[in-house]
Amino acid sequence: MSVHDTALLVIDVQESFRQRPYWREDEAEPFFARIQRLIDGARRVGLPIAQIFHVDPEGPFSKASGHVKPLSPVRVTPDAIFEKTRHSALVGSGLDVWLVARGIRRIIICGIRTEQCCETTTRHASDLGYEVDYVTEATLTFAMTDAAGRIWSAEEIRARTELVLAGRFATIASVEQALARAVDGKPDREAA
Repeated sequence: MSVHDTALLVIDVQESFRQRPYWREDEAEPFFARIQRLIDGARRVGLPIAQIFHVDPEGPFSKASGHVKPLSPVRVTPDAIFEKTRHSALVGSGLDVWLVARGIRRIIICGIRTEQCCETTTRHASDLGYEVDYVTEATLTFAMTDAAGRIWSAEEIRARTELVLAGRFATIASVEQALARAVDGKPDREAA
């Protein structure tokens, strides 16, 4: 596999999240730098980039809200834009058709939220036969409270996602590792 059959998926990096009560700008700042490094690197090595937006009928994820647009300050010049209404970017968006038409066999995942749409798309893509590089450092999530009242930090949620994906559904990769694998074409299903 190489840049000729690898694509970057930028999932739900949209202003809608700034409207949520759990949004924390201070936690987003490092994410902005890492995802921009991945996007810029993908463009530099010639990877096609697909940008996916989540759309709901109401609220900040509705098109009427005006928030279904790229999340500032992240800059993306995508080769294609898709809208989804489910957690997996591969359900009903047309993304699957776009990937097949281009001969894509490996995808690099980044975006928001780590354990939701990014993880779900990763599992779905793996089950469809894609090689997946999951770039956890270029994903963003937020603290959550479970049914017992325990607060799970964003770091704990990211670690849990890596644990359940590594070696089963994806290769866990840094920005640099994912870009290097795209260029040198060496598949590796083990955790980084």
